Amino acid sequence: MKEKFELEYLFKTSSKVLENLIFMPSGLAEWFADDVKIRDDIYSFYWDGSIEQAKLLYRSKASSKIKWQWLDDQEDNPDAFFEISFTIAPMTSAVILKITDFAEEDDFEDSKLLWDQAVQDLKRVLGA
Repeated sequence: MKEKFELEYLFKTSSKVLENLIFMPSGLAEWFADDVKIRDDIYSFYWDGSIEQAKLLYRSKASSKIKWQWLDDQEDNPDAFFEISFTIAPMTSAVILKITDFAEEDDFEDSKLLWDQAVQDLKRVLGA
């Protein structure tokens, strides 16, 4: 059974720039996957010659949140999803990026490392 985990990262950047990198397929392709295509709310993420597909569950620029479910997880883990959201810290105006994901207990550390690497790529794209 997959368990939920959450990660937070601090950015000093404009929320507008971050929105494009999270909500747009071309933006996601700059840091999250090699390429991203959308068809009928199904996102195809391309990595090193393999394709993983996820269904869009929720997308709101107003609340700065996007949520997907891997198609492979729909039967085995119907409650599992992955979500990227961000908020602006009121005191510092820094952007707090939050990742919510699910992984098997044995895969927690690997999953966290993958997200850490993706967020490092995002920071590199932002120049942050």
